[in-house]
Amino acid sequence: RTFNRLSLKSGKFGIVTLHRPSNVDDPQTLEEILRALGKLKGMLPLVFPVHPRTHRNIRLFGLSASLESSGVIATEPQGYLDFLNLECHARLMITDSGGIQEETTWLGVPCLTLRRNTVRPATIRVGTNRLAVPGELPGLVQSILNGSWPSGRIPELWDGRTAERIVSVLSGL
Repeated sequence: RTFNRLSLKSGKFGIVTLHRPSNVDDPQTLEEILRALGKLKGMLPLVFPVHPRTHRNIRLFGLSASLESSGVIATEPQGYLDFLNLECHARLMITDSGGIQEETTWLGVPCLTLRRNTVRPATIRVGTNRLAVPGELPGLVQSILNGSWPSGRIPELWDGRTAERIVSVLSGL
């Protein structure tokens, strides 16, 4: 398991995931994000399972040195269970993934979404997630680490009983 192999301490590291074309297909945008991650060096270790698309573009755009100097712990992509294990123990998440916004909400892990919008607005409404641009990361991460991040909650109807409700509706037809 990655969590154990990297000798990380529960609650003492963050995770980064990036794969959206808007973040990784433009050399300037990707470089800006890597520079912003570098400004987090010393705040807490960041584990970055690098998506194949992102990895390819880092090489293609000549940004390997930027990745290395950012101080993140770049790893291979993780399987679902290994990644979920990381998420369960992370202090925070920096991502552009919609699914991860939902997972971190359920797990109670503060999430910073590097996008201008989200298809998971419930996570914003309940306070578990915030949209961010790269330049805001140091201040937002510091607020999470200082404990001044608002306490979020799990949205209504995220109770694991969706199938029961669907069956009830279909039975009434």
